[in-house]
Amino acid sequence: MNFTLFQIDAFTDKLFCGNPAAVVPLQKWIDGKLMQKIAFENNLSETVFFVPCQTSAADADFEIRWFTPELEINLCGHATLASAFVLSTYLNFDKPEIRFSSQSGILPVKKNGNVFEMDFPSWNPEIMSNPPVNLNAALGGTDILSVYKNRDILVELPGEDAVRNCTPVFSLIKQTGHKIIITSKGDKVDFVSRFFAPTAGIDEDPVTGSAHSQLIPFWNKRLHKTKMTAQQLSRRGGSLFCEQKQGDRVMIGGSCVFYMKGEFEIGNDV
Repeated sequence: MNFTLFQIDAFTDKLFCGNPAAVVPLQKWIDGKLMQKIAFENNLSETVFFVPCQTSAADADFEIRWFTPELEINLCGHATLASAFVLSTYLNFDKPEIRFSSQSGILPVKKNGNVFEMDFPSWNPEIMSNPPVNLNAALGGTDILSVYKNRDILVELPGEDAVRNCTPVFSLIKQTGHKIIITSKGDKVDFVSRFFAPTAGIDEDPVTGSAHSQLIPFWNKRLHKTKMTAQQLSRRGGSLFCEQKQGDRVMIGGSCVFYMKGEFEIGNDV
């Protein structure tokens, strides 16, 4: 079996920044175990696969799935962004909107200039009454203002410097069994964050679109703003345009940069 692979830096307009995603277009689904092995081999935060929807009655253009090196996940922002970029820029998809069918429902993506705007679910985090007992130690002893949870634990810190200078202990984070977002108000943007997911085989994710499904409603309530700008303060860094929409949806926008295109072959004996 022969495959094409694109590697795209997402949530950035500069090469070697943002979050790299491996994008593998398919004409039909291959075995999930094989997709997991490919993701493990790529060793990026996510490898994404998509196939054309097989029926004209479908409410989407493509079905999409995302894999970390360790497991399949239910939602990934940067790899969805990268998929839309590949379809629009290299695979001649010319509709004004790309609609992906996923474990998290239909995900529409529109192109607005150099920015791709993703319509994602809004996951409102709630106060976590019993946070992990080792949470403070897992985050290197940093001061914690509050702890919330939806899909992931969301930890509010006192300011941007606290987020930037946090020194997580990944072995302790893994012991919590959770993925953890840390966040604060930003100095030059509305809010900043970092994301740790050793339970999914990713110590620190460079830029995490799906985390903003929680961050946007969280900061919408605190800042009383519907449109916001955000930065993820990883080593690579990334920029996001955010909007709390009506109902249970958010908009997460960003740019992409092409890094490489290649081919790989897998024998039938794998």
